[in-house]
Amino acid sequence: MRGIYLLLIFVAALAGGAVPLWHRHIRRETMTYLLTFTGAFLLGITVLHLLPESFEALGKTAGLYMLAGFFLQVFLQRWSHGLEHGHGYTPVENKERETALAVSHGSALSLIVGLSVHAFMAGLPLGFTYQDLSTLPSLALGILLHKMPEALTLMTMLVALQFSRKKNWLLLVLFSLVTPAGALLAFGLNLHFGFMDTLLLYIIAVVAGAFLHISTTIFFESGTRHHELNRGKIISMIIGLVMSSLTLLFPS
Repeated sequence: MRGIYLLLIFVAALAGGAVPLWHRHIRRETMTYLLTFTGAFLLGITVLHLLPESFEALGKTAGLYMLAGFFLQVFLQRWSHGLEHGHGYTPVENKERETALAVSHGSALSLIVGLSVHAFMAGLPLGFTYQDLSTLPSLALGILLHKMPEALTLMTMLVALQFSRKKNWLLLVLFSLVTPAGALLAFGLNLHFGFMDTLLLYIIAVVAGAFLHISTTIFFESGTRHHELNRGKIISMIIGLVMSSLTLLFPS
């Protein structure tokens, strides 16, 4: 099943990133509500599954690693400019060269590197075997939903830089492979090296902290003026939290 989850995550990222390559009229409201929904879902999965697993395995020290992950994500934003939570998203129809981030071809590399590091980190917990059998499918679903708007936002920025279509597709495919690659690396190391089983426990706590930063930041920094929570974002948030809560019904 793990292989199927990773394939679906790859396809989801590919599909999300393909949207701005095919369709250049994406409404800001649509993107905002999609981000809010996926952020709420990811928050629910983190709180309901990753945090309990981490605290059960590591005790109180799990909180320290979560804090480390939270502030690691703050540091990564220096490279990604917050694109992983939709910060700076502007529909392509609004003056391609005046997207929310005035990125140059040189700084495009930092965007890709920052998002790729985040995507790689997101894949690591997918290579771990959890005590609660519902954690892996729930986490995979949360990451899958997050990858779609993340890849969409990245490709929107790259389209605005007017790279060639062939180069955009190549970058999209490579980016879509990063999260599955992280999961496969973690799974392989865990399979062949006994110490990785313990090390991954700490990595999961770090990633959980990063997810907390991303999901909560989405609520305030995606789309709306002055970062307010309007009715549409609140509804999207509630739907995401309710759907994440339903993962508790998965066989454990």
